[in-house]
Amino acid sequence: MVKLNKIYTRTGDDGSTGLADGSRTHKDCFRVRAYGEVDETNSAIGVARLYMDNIELDRSLARIQNDLFDLGADLSTPTLDDDSKSLRIVQSQIDRLENQLDALNADILPLKTFVLPGGSKPAAYLHMARAISRRAEREVVAMSREEGVNPQINPLALKYINRLSDYLFVAARWCNMQGRTDVKWVPGKER
Repeated sequence: MVKLNKIYTRTGDDGSTGLADGSRTHKDCFRVRAYGEVDETNSAIGVARLYMDNIELDRSLARIQNDLFDLGADLSTPTLDDDSKSLRIVQSQIDRLENQLDALNADILPLKTFVLPGGSKPAAYLHMARAISRRAEREVVAMSREEGVNPQINPLALKYINRLSDYLFVAARWCNMQGRTDVKWVPGKER
């Protein structure tokens, strides 16, 4: 259970931060950067939800926001020998995301060219969230390869963040009238 009585603790004034297992690390290490990017993804989704007029899609995004807190907790907890009490991303979260992605994609016109981020307001913000989630994915991969750190991370954490960017892309297209109002890329148009 999280209990925050005081927001500032002064314990990070030296450039360090606490991880979920009680250990401390630098605020710029790959682990902290990874869950920081997940937090930024979550914030961008929150902005997109301000403009969402579809109740079901909004509910789906709300569940994803909660999953992203789970993902942040997963990434902020180094792998332990007895990991049974750690909050980790599980396969059912990925399955739900894939099912929702497939349902949205079934309604969308097939792509014939790349699309530019934009169209409707919710689509533009979902594209922004997608780009941020791709950056988060790169940080999770970097974290898993960082020297001197236990490279064992929950493989489902990486799978979830990879699938999330796919979901956000499809959700953005769905918000653009199922792809009909996507902004199409025209190669070399402005030469």
